[in-house]
Amino acid sequence: MQKQEYTIETPLVSFKTVLFRFSIAVIFSISLGYFEAAVVVYLREIFYPNGFTFPLAIFTIDPLFKRLCITEIGREAASLILILTGAWLFGHNRRQKIAYFLTIFAVWDIFYYIWLKVLLNWPASIMDWDILFLIPMTWASPVLAPVLCSIVMLLFSIVILYRDYKGRIFYTSYFDWFAFSLAALIIIVSFCIPGPHTAQEDYFKFFHWPLFGIGFLLSIGIFIKCLCKSK
Repeated sequence: MQKQEYTIETPLVSFKTVLFRFSIAVIFSISLGYFEAAVVVYLREIFYPNGFTFPLAIFTIDPLFKRLCITEIGREAASLILILTGAWLFGHNRRQKIAYFLTIFAVWDIFYYIWLKVLLNWPASIMDWDILFLIPMTWASPVLAPVLCSIVMLLFSIVILYRDYKGRIFYTSYFDWFAFSLAALIIIVSFCIPGPHTAQEDYFKFFHWPLFGIGFLLSIGIFIKCLCKSK
């Protein structure tokens, strides 16, 4: 498979400018994480006044519950649009836009849990379960899984941005993009499988760590492959 070719570029801005832009993106992401956590505080007060624990309580589909669910799905979509918009504005080329998307998403997700710990003293453990997304169906897993993904995404983004600043392009082929997409799909599937079972007593049996591990390690392996190819 033919890889994408780029010419080596010299840095157009100072490292101080790059660091400043990255810091602003991080501050933006931390703020977005607080908004996310604040909404969850309100939702838990409405639906789980006695505490948010798994297995989740089963709610009847009354008008209020249905309206709030639709509203929450719309809010999640709006959050993704905000992240995409921020990445588009912070990045000056395609590589930077992708890297800033990874940065914003990762910091947003990590600080979402940090803010929940500050506001609710939750999670009590990194192995506590959480509802991650509702689009296009319910995602659920131990908190550790999405945090691991976010840490790796943040490391990926830092490497890409630094290499881009130094003029050392991060090369990817169409096969690499396919492999990255496959890894992401495997991870998403591992999150979606437990979704329909969050109200069952044995909910924890439905998150398949081996499946998650395959997608997680595949993404790291492909990234290292691209990094070695780029030297």
